[in-house]
Amino acid sequence: MLRNSDARYGSLAVTLHWFMLLLIAAVYACIELRVNFPRGSDPREALKTWHFMLGFGVLLLVIVRLAVQLRGPVPAIVPEPGRMQALLAKAGHLALYVLMLGLPVLGWLILSAEGKPIPFFGLELPPLIGLDEARAESLEELHKTVGTIGYWLIGLHAAAALFHHYAQRDNTLTRMLPLRRERT
Repeated sequence: MLRNSDARYGSLAVTLHWFMLLLIAAVYACIELRVNFPRGSDPREALKTWHFMLGFGVLLLVIVRLAVQLRGPVPAIVPEPGRMQALLAKAGHLALYVLMLGLPVLGWLILSAEGKPIPFFGLELPPLIGLDEARAESLEELHKTVGTIGYWLIGLHAAAALFHHYAQRDNTLTRMLPLRRERT
């Protein structure tokens, strides 16, 4: 089942969700692991480049994900959560989408303001703004702060899914799990 149904997310939405998690984890890993190498070293620069490229991959994939999400029904949560929980879930998802769109754009703006190349798997993306070191520094601080908030949002998202599954015993988590094949 490629498309969403009233009961669960389709295989396309599920695949995009879990691939997005792996991609975001790789983005974070690249930038966190770079500190294990001396400044200016090839491994450190490679990790930074991968951070940029994978971050732009997040930007492209979230656009695809939004398009897929807008085309199908959102499977119902059974039993239906309370009004406050539903509102918090919507706010949390909105915050995650802002993060997935905003962080790559901030990264693109930082590289642009620093006058650095903007790599994307063999391509060089155009700068969004002109050279401006002061702006680059302030954007970089914002990028780091929002990135840290992202760690918390992702953790909260995972914790909420587990809470729904184990404490509330609803189908919030199972709607987004890959379908299991029956053994024959």
